[in-house]
Amino acid sequence: MSGWPILSTITFLPLVGIFFLVLIRGDAATVARNSRQVALWISIVTFALSLVLIGEFDTANPGYQFVEKAPWLPEFGISYHLGVDGISLFFLVLTTFLTPICIIASWESIQNRVREYMIAFLAMQVLVVGVFCALDFVMFYIFFEGQLIPMFLIIGVWGGERRVYSAFKFFLYTLVGSVLFLLAILYMYLQVGTTDIPTITAHEFGREAQIWLWLALFASFAVKLPMWPFHTWLPDAHVEAPTAGSVILAGILLKMGGYGFIRFSLPMLPEASDYFTPLVFSLSVVAIIYTSLVALMQEDMKKLIAYSSVAHMGIVTIGIFTFTQQGIEGGIFQMLSHGIVSAALFLCVGVVYDRVHTRQIAAYGGLVHRMPVYAAVFMVFTLASVGLPGTGGFVGEFLTVVGAFAVNSWVATTALIGIILGAAYMLWLYRRVIFGELTKENLKSITDLNWREVGVFVPLIGLALFMGLYPKPILDVLHASVVHLMTQTQLARVVSPAALELAGQVPMLAAKQ
Repeated sequence: MSGWPILSTITFLPLVGIFFLVLIRGDAATVARNSRQVALWISIVTFALSLVLIGEFDTANPGYQFVEKAPWLPEFGISYHLGVDGISLFFLVLTTFLTPICIIASWESIQNRVREYMIAFLAMQVLVVGVFCALDFVMFYIFFEGQLIPMFLIIGVWGGERRVYSAFKFFLYTLVGSVLFLLAILYMYLQVGTTDIPTITAHEFGREAQIWLWLALFASFAVKLPMWPFHTWLPDAHVEAPTAGSVILAGILLKMGGYGFIRFSLPMLPEASDYFTPLVFSLSVVAIIYTSLVALMQEDMKKLIAYSSVAHMGIVTIGIFTFTQQGIEGGIFQMLSHGIVSAALFLCVGVVYDRVHTRQIAAYGGLVHRMPVYAAVFMVFTLASVGLPGTGGFVGEFLTVVGAFAVNSWVATTALIGIILGAAYMLWLYRRVIFGELTKENLKSITDLNWREVGVFVPLIGLALFMGLYPKPILDVLHASVVHLMTQTQLARVVSPAALELAGQVPMLAAKQ
């Protein structure tokens, strides 16, 4: 393993697939068929290689593993530097897992420019995997911003009627926030003399510098996550994106914002993170309550699930900024679980959309009479989304709430209210679509899941249940890196005076003392 650059192989292997896709010749049908097969096999091989990382990963080692480092621009302190720890490992595997799922889900629904579509998805995988492997800020920024291009094309070329508007809105929102991120990188480079992420993490910035740097990073990560009120691009992007585009957007791209908070904001800028914790809690609370209420009013299935993603990410940010082991591990686990469940929910919407060509909730009803297998699959992911015990959603939410209660009981209570509201809008959606009388004529001939669709959902169901019934392997991998992160921040189980004052708990603590 020490002599094999496995991270470089996993990151750039899809480029080999892109090379073969460009070489494909023949009529339109031949090119489309071969493009699907090449993209699928390349993505499966990449996923298989990522499983090797799990098998060889040392759970007791909190540092970066499988490290690859070589000079790139040594005169500027810039290097080719890759590595993963317990936090980034599962995000990498989630990316390589969802890519073949997206390709299979697009097998029949995408009929135009199939080769270009598959090239966009393989390019997306290269850039997203690079985000979770990069240990140099220049590399990270290139990957972090580069993924905007294939996602912009996926929405703008293969999306719905308002695809161009939604693609530009997505691109501009995320690009503006990332400009400030670039300025922060330049400042840190001038201060430290290198763009090496571990080196910059070990550097102690002054309090005032931390505050400005934290705000610059926050502008980028809050949009990417997205946090309220920077979330308005997300519903439009989800509604207009093709099904697989929504899957990769909700399953992977949103997680890069939370990953940025964990990888950079907390360990590099601990004082600023502590100072701004009340702000993060406030925005998270508003996101959970407000977007849950908005989701209850939606008439479009995709928009409802999109707003639910904002609410779930609010729970994630609460967990991350509790600075407790349970909260941070819960936030990471919630992101991983949401990556599986939200991807599956968008695939469920895509199944009926391919048959009826509408996402309006009112257009459905009584599907259980014609699609019992689909109804069972949809039920599993609906219950996983609301955090039913035995599913991955419950583990992440439980750990997050436990960590939040240790810091601020009001914030934890709000998170619980959001979970209740989540059950309300998801069960409302399920009842309207699945139950009731089958009265609409166009639904009386609708067909149930075919074998290809069943093959897509089976591994997603297995993962959702495995994460809920036996989360220990994942938590074991996370534990050492999370403890190391808490050591870096020097804020383990410590709450800032500002956060306590916000919650009105300072007098209570003083009285106890």
